[in-house]
Amino acid sequence: MISGLRRRFRLWFIVWITVMWCLLMGEFTWANLISGLLVGSLIVFALPLPAMPIAGLSVHWGLLALHMLGWFRDLGVASVKVAWLALRPAAPPKSAIVKVPMRVSNELVLSLATVLYNLQPGGSVSDIDIANRMWTVHLLDAGTEAALARELETIATLERRMIRIFERS
Repeated sequence: MISGLRRRFRLWFIVWITVMWCLLMGEFTWANLISGLLVGSLIVFALPLPAMPIAGLSVHWGLLALHMLGWFRDLGVASVKVAWLALRPAAPPKSAIVKVPMRVSNELVLSLATVLYNLQPGGSVSDIDIANRMWTVHLLDAGTEAALARELETIATLERRMIRIFERS
């Protein structure tokens, strides 16, 4: 029983929950600190999280920083593109739902890639087939073959970046 409690005790989670608690309360007081520690401890012990699937991952921090800079640039471009599609005087473009194979081997990297793709306007992952590493993606602008190819290339670029950043051998 003691070893099970020892595995559940994650100090950084308790500290993080305590900080979030104090921010939620709006001020840093001793009462908020103590209650945050109690709430954090209760959450960590009563609702244990499984271990993160990080075996075989090594983060290339420089590539991650470059990727995030590019991601923010792409976020701005995608936002302007979707705004133009919504405000232009033409009919809305044809959308598409496509299945896209993903080559990332780690589930954590796959879910991170999904989050990064879903946060950008213009497309969203509506289903993930983890066993077959397949995304089902709704694309907003798939009116032409060129637009569809451009969106699929965006996904392929994200996939290549995730592999280079996290799945180096």
